[in-house]
Amino acid sequence: MPTHTLRSGWLACLALTAFAVGTDDLVIAGLLPAIAQDLDVSVAVAGQLVTVFSLTYAVAAPPLAVATARAPRRALLLVGLALFALANLVTALAPTYAVLMAMRVVAALIAATLTPAAFSMAARLAPPERTGRAVGAVAAGLTVALFLGVPIGAFLGSALGWRSAFVAVALLTCAVLAASALRLPGLPGAPETGVREQLRHLGRPALLLCVTGTVMGATCGFMTYTYIAPITLDLTGATGAALSPLIAVVGAAGAVGTLLCGRATDLWGADRVLLAAFGGMVATSLALTFLGQFGAGAAPVWTLGCVLALWGFAAWGFAAPMNARLLRLAGDAGTEALALNTGGLYVGTAVAGAVGGTVVAGAGGSGVPLVATVIGLAALAVMALSVRWFPTSAPTPAEPSRADAD
Repeated sequence: MPTHTLRSGWLACLALTAFAVGTDDLVIAGLLPAIAQDLDVSVAVAGQLVTVFSLTYAVAAPPLAVATARAPRRALLLVGLALFALANLVTALAPTYAVLMAMRVVAALIAATLTPAAFSMAARLAPPERTGRAVGAVAAGLTVALFLGVPIGAFLGSALGWRSAFVAVALLTCAVLAASALRLPGLPGAPETGVREQLRHLGRPALLLCVTGTVMGATCGFMTYTYIAPITLDLTGATGAALSPLIAVVGAAGAVGTLLCGRATDLWGADRVLLAAFGGMVATSLALTFLGQFGAGAAPVWTLGCVLALWGFAAWGFAAPMNARLLRLAGDAGTEALALNTGGLYVGTAVAGAVGGTVVAGAGGSGVPLVATVIGLAALAVMALSVRWFPTSAPTPAEPSRADAD
């Protein structure tokens, strides 16, 4: 297969695939009150739709990656996108809460197959010296969905009803499907190996340490993001009007972070960039802690915004080097390793919500950055050990392209 350049359109298709999946995951957060009213359940019960999606994704991603490892990558992505669009259309027509819950499970199962496949395709199609930036572009698709999904859902829900948001996701997915059918090149699946051999690869300490770092890093990062409202209130005294700009700042910084850290990975190697990103997340979490402890609740909003911008850059920036590191450690089991790692991301998100809620209830918003700093330090220690025991080298232009090898 000839080498494909990053301008041929396939990378945009993979990034948009990640954006569609991320939007579907997050859009529902802005729809919970409308769903609760329409289906006659409480907002707390409606919130379980978010929980079940995350848990299903986390549990299902690794076995689904093993089950689909030998499937041709292009066909897998196209079929997955078609099913994802159909699932969202059915979701929009759900007559009861039980049907809606079932469709969230179905959507999560499809998403758990699509996202790792998109990451692995990006890494395999890109020339070795551009692997980091290709993976970073796909990660940026998820990051952009993070700060666009909730407001898009809230806007559509208020203007046209909550069902319109899922119709919009289905239409977006259909557009991505059409573009992908035209622009994605064929790519074979992994070499034929037994399930036991695949699971043995996933159980290697080198991979498990990376996934542990992802769980802890996601717990540190998403705890601050999830409870940004009480943090803002306790640190600055500002309420609702300040939140939207701060969330936008975090999201924009996160998108830039994923892209630039991907490029840095190609220049300096995944290990160095990964440790720098974790270090940046810890440093900025510590800065937020100082603002909470010594700012007397009157820190300027612009100061908080500057710290959150740096924090968002690092907190989302670690995705690209982490995925690049996993791909180099996993060899032929790259897709399965990415699936395991993405599942770890969702586990960290769930833990962040639970732990952060407990902290807010006991110590208020100012206590969240302190706990996040402690968790971040532990994550940095885990990744420092991982890099020391299982180092990876930066790819060089002299290495043959994965696309050529296929």
